This record gives sequence, C-alpha cells and structure tokens, in this order.
Amino acid sequence: MIDSKEASAALADIDDIVQRVKQSQLYELASLAAIWWGVLVFAANLVTWLWPVYAVYAWVAVDVLGVGGLVLLRLLNPPQHTNSTAASIRMLLVLVLFFAFGYLCTDVIGHFGPRQLGTFWPLYFMLFYTLAGLWFGSAFVAIGLGIAALTLIGFFYIGEAFPLWMAFVNGGGLILGGLWMRRI
Repeated sequence: MIDSKEASAALADIDDIVQRVKQSQLYELASLAAIWWGVLVFAANLVTWLWPVYAVYAWVAVDVLGVGGLVLLRLLNPPQHTNSTAASIRMLLVLVLFFAFGYLCTDVIGHFGPRQLGTFWPLYFMLFYTLAGLWFGSAFVAIGLGIAALTLIGFFYIGEAFPLWMAFVNGGGLILGGLWMRRI
C-alpha cells in the first residue's frame, strides 16, 4: 500500500511524462513544417538572387505550396481532441489573417521594395515562432530569435548577396531548426 505522498509523487511523474509526450508530438509536427518551409524558402531566395525577375512568382508559389503542405500535414496528423473541425477552421483563419496582415503592411501601407520584403517576412514569421515558443517550448524561441538576428545582420551589412544570405539564414535556419527539434 502506498501513502498519499507516494501517490502524489507518482501522479506528478505521470503528468510530467504526459507533458513530455505532448511536447514531443508538437515538436515532431513543427519540425516537419519547419523543414518543409525551409526548403521552399531556400529555393525562393535562390530564385530571387539568380533570377530576380521571377522572384514574385517564386514567392507566390512558396506561399501556396507552404500552406498546402501545412494542410496536408494536418490531414495526415489530425488532432486528438473531438472538435478537430473547429480547430482546423481556426488554423485556416489564422493563416488567412497572418498573410492578409502581412500583405496589408508590405503592399498597402508600406510599399516595400525587394530588400525590405526580404527582411519583413522572415522577421514577421519569426515573431510568431518566438511567441509560440513562450507556450510550446524553448526551441521555437531559439530558432525565432536566431533567424531574426541573422536577418537583421544581413539587412544592414550584406549587400547584393542579401537574397543568397537569406537562403541560408532563413531557409537553412528553418531546416536546421526543424532537424534540431526532431532530436530534442
């Protein structure tokens, strides 16, 4: 027979294990999403650097393929709770609002040029990555702050090769971050 202290300790251990399993599942899905976006962003930055005239098409393709990949990832890994339809609709609305606000800032209010666009979008994405880390784990914070800092260094100190810099910083950073999250 166990006493109340032992029972409380056992329940705390079980709760700790449950939390670690949930975090590992979240990190597994988030790592796949980060790697997917990283590959797409790397390719689009290379297109921007090598063939700037096609950059706008490359970035539209990245947005469509990136969101499509997230939808596929969600379909292949449905949430475990019963109200998954409502959660899926909320996630879709989050993506629509995210991109709508970004385009409002860059195209309507800001009229950003290519270099500013190449800086804004990674910083904008990494803001939310870092904020997510406040709830879901320090890996998100580290990846978000690291990519944001390197993006700003590139903006201020890298010249014509900025899109190439961003291919490695943003695309490569997401890929490495996704691989790192798989190891945690």
